[in-house]
Amino acid sequence: MAARIVPDPIENPHWAELLDRHRSASIFHSPGWLNALRQTYGYEPFLVTTSKGSTLENALVACRVKGWTSSRLVSLPFSDHCDPLVQNSAVLAECLTFLLAHARKIGSSSVEVRPTPVAGQAFADSAAGGLTAGSSYCFHQLDLRADETDMFGRFNRSNTQRAVRRAEREHLDYECGTSERLLAGFYQLLRLTRRRHRLPPQPLAWFRNLLTNLGDRVSIHLASKDNQPIAGMLTLSFKKTIYYKYGGSDAAQHRLGGMPFLFWQVIKDARRRGFEVLDLGRSDVDQPGLITFKDHLGATQSTLRYYRYPGQPDTTRNRWITRVARGTFSHLPDVALDLAGKLFYKRQG
Repeated sequence: MAARIVPDPIENPHWAELLDRHRSASIFHSPGWLNALRQTYGYEPFLVTTSKGSTLENALVACRVKGWTSSRLVSLPFSDHCDPLVQNSAVLAECLTFLLAHARKIGSSSVEVRPTPVAGQAFADSAAGGLTAGSSYCFHQLDLRADETDMFGRFNRSNTQRAVRRAEREHLDYECGTSERLLAGFYQLLRLTRRRHRLPPQPLAWFRNLLTNLGDRVSIHLASKDNQPIAGMLTLSFKKTIYYKYGGSDAAQHRLGGMPFLFWQVIKDARRRGFEVLDLGRSDVDQPGLITFKDHLGATQSTLRYYRYPGQPDTTRNRWITRVARGTFSHLPDVALDLAGKLFYKRQG
């Protein structure tokens, strides 16, 4: 059982067939997501597989991310999680061992794989490929299969339920779509939020490329008061799962309950469309407010743990952003802040 590289899965029909079959396939494996990564950041995805011939029985997808001083292999950049699509732990170990050897061959300094909590257990049990546990995050998922009354009843009564009812009394408007107008409103709110966190926004081109490549698998949601957007989010969908990926809000209007209201609209719409899970993504462990917000939606919390080689924490990527972010980004004009995002995120992955 020897592993090998298969280049460019985006146009490979056998990759799409594997995604249709494999239960662990997600939106982050999809050709549309991979093509948006390539168009925006220049990442070239490739597969590692032990499959013989052209048909893919298994595969691990990764990209090379070139940093300021070195490069890394990541499975997968800007993806909250990305399971290796394999049959068993032996295939997993073979693919990871090959990936590490390939990293050394091309001069990459490290390898990082981002499995879901369930798939991550295989890494913990076998120390597959020599990777060890690295960064960890809080991970939330919400089961959408209950009826609408039960879903609302699971919201925290003092916070989330009250906020939704306040938003309804305020007659907030809800819109969903992919128009340039909705994108502009969402991006304005995203920029406000990133500025509050002293970070640049992701490039506008990234969101345009997602809309172009993912088609009906991506949606923008806006909550507005008197035609003024006050909360927005971008969701993705794949099979029976809808993914909350990006969000932003106007802090001056938080009292209106725009974001809880928006989640409630998304949940109701997702249930009507037959989705069974809302993937709320990862939260940094030092973001207690965000973690509590997701808890208050009634979501189940678990630990999302990434695995990497070598085992020591990769702190070099964050030194530049930590040094510059202290007071700088929050004072930049919009044009300069957006430019900082274009320069930074390509090397962050």
